[in-house]
Amino acid sequence: MDKIKSIKMSDISKKKISHRSASAICEVEVTEEILIKILNNELPKGDVITTAKIAGILAVKKTDELIPLCHSIPISNAMIDIILPDENTNNLTIVIKSFVESDAQTGVEMEALAAVTVAGLTIYDMTKSYSHSINLKNIRLLEKKGGKSGDFIA
Repeated sequence: MDKIKSIKMSDISKKKISHRSASAICEVEVTEEILIKILNNELPKGDVITTAKIAGILAVKKTDELIPLCHSIPISNAMIDIILPDENTNNLTIVIKSFVESDAQTGVEMEALAAVTVAGLTIYDMTKSYSHSINLKNIRLLEKKGGKSGDFIA
């Protein structure tokens, strides 16, 4: 029973509702072949960019189901931006950024991080038939605003 007591959600019952926002980033390194297929929309599973954006937004909405101690909070805005490198450069890194907002008693950092991670995993899933040397890296919080701990900028 002692171990169960040591695991608990944070008590936010006395915290005031305030406007919160967070943004996060994930980099997805792909092969040249994969990048060309994405740029030309030639993947067998379909439009990887649109699918990854939808997956990222869905991850925001389901974060409390994925991370055991996250609170279920109302999301007022969720945006996913996917930046593809130019095919004429040596850069093979796709950049995924999220921005999440809520008026709640707790922040949306986990939702922003879940968004970019799941969007990156979706790109991996839709392109792995061409190569398994796809790397998700540098997943991190870029910024958070609001709440008791104040603002944070990486």
